[in-house]
Amino acid sequence: MRAFLLIAAFLAGQALAEDQRQLALLPPAAQESLREEMLGNLLAINEILTLMAAGKIKEAGLLAEASLGQSAQGKHREKPFSARPGPHMPPAMHSIGNDGHVAASEFAKAASSGDREKALALLPKLTEGCVACHYSYRTR
Repeated sequence: MRAFLLIAAFLAGQALAEDQRQLALLPPAAQESLREEMLGNLLAINEILTLMAAGKIKEAGLLAEASLGQSAQGKHREKPFSARPGPHMPPAMHSIGNDGHVAASEFAKAASSGDREKALALLPKLTEGCVACHYSYRTR
């Protein structure tokens, strides 16, 4: 078992050493704000998927707009500048985030109208920006 743990630790270290994602240098407070927001986004996506699976399409749309859509932008505007992630992000990273809010609003509009088929077709867009950003950028 000890040998397995050593090998796993070595391989994890190798994976980190080979991380090719761009480092986004955010102040520590902005990193923490972003981390908290991303964890909240994961919870929201999980709840949206749960609502969709339960046939609660309109509720999924309302939640998507409130928690992920364009209505959710500006969550950090009252925080000190050093705790606001957006201004410290590389422009392309910030653009991916903005595109994610737009995609969530598009999903929300379809779902809120009760258009199940259109909402299902747009559902992958909820995580497309997340995947693009997490595969392209890191904060540490």
